[in-house]
Amino acid sequence: MEKYSQYRDRGSGIAPFFPIPTQPSGIYLPFHVFLFLIRLPVLLTVTLSYFFVLQWLPLGPLGKKACLWMILGVPSIWWIDLQIDGVKKGSLAKHHPTRLPQPFSLIASSLTSPIDALYLAAIFDPIFTASYPSTPLVTQISLFQALLRAFSYPQQNPPRNAHLKPLRNIMREHPNRVVVVFPECTTTNGRGILPFSPSLLTAPPTAKIFPVSLRYTPGDITTPIPWSYLSFLWTLLSKPTHCIRVRIAESVYNDSISATNMQDVLQADDMGSSSDTLLGTEDGDSKGVQEKKVLNKVAEALARLGRVKRVGLGVNEKTQFVNAWKKHRRR
Repeated sequence: MEKYSQYRDRGSGIAPFFPIPTQPSGIYLPFHVFLFLIRLPVLLTVTLSYFFVLQWLPLGPLGKKACLWMILGVPSIWWIDLQIDGVKKGSLAKHHPTRLPQPFSLIASSLTSPIDALYLAAIFDPIFTASYPSTPLVTQISLFQALLRAFSYPQQNPPRNAHLKPLRNIMREHPNRVVVVFPECTTTNGRGILPFSPSLLTAPPTAKIFPVSLRYTPGDITTPIPWSYLSFLWTLLSKPTHCIRVRIAESVYNDSISATNMQDVLQADDMGSSSDTLLGTEDGDSKGVQEKKVLNKVAEALARLGRVKRVGLGVNEKTQFVNAWKKHRRR
């Protein structure tokens, strides 16, 4: 792995883009193959039925959540280890209104696997968004698109002619829904927190931002390498069970200048803004001290929840790593 040493964080030595190897099956290989062959057609049937038929029926939020839990149940993702900052185990009901994401609040989630979006949808029925390092604006996406983004090539800029808008506009259009943001903009192996997109700075100052960390045991169902569909399905379906470790931090508010002085961005969005006219810089030269403080609060919370460190590698470095990885694999 010496050839990839430049893709380790200089300060900590963490390599957030390396795929986590799967432990050899050994004598359990026939059993793992049996599980995979039994589960694969069931998973495909349930997933395709939901996304192509059931989600368009008037099932209501509870019906859709039940369908999503069926998808999670096929690979036996049943054990959820949930902890919330400031809430003792067994006393969640007393703190529910203030400690959990509610309508007109934001979830700033880690991004390591397509299971992230599926779990959040099964719990909160949220609106998903896609963030980019080069702009504070986001695009609203569906759950299916959020799943595919976990397998996609890292994107520095939004697609051409993408319909970009600030988070406050999305929350204004959907006041009774939770909005999910993936501020790292691309997947990692869960061993580090990447630099954030400035998209959280477009959140309204009255909205709560909940940092949410999701980690998996075993950790090989993360998808830091794009297009790893087959390896993901094998690791997901061949293991007897998986555990999700969910941590929710105390809410953070966007008290930056951007939250109260973005009339020019809002006007541009209302006039039909495009990705060609609303791009910024990934280095965040325009972000002031207050803006950086808000992003740092959320990033530090995610790092603490996940028991990992923040790294200096971002989307550009992952793009270079993926190109080098694919080139080496072809040899």
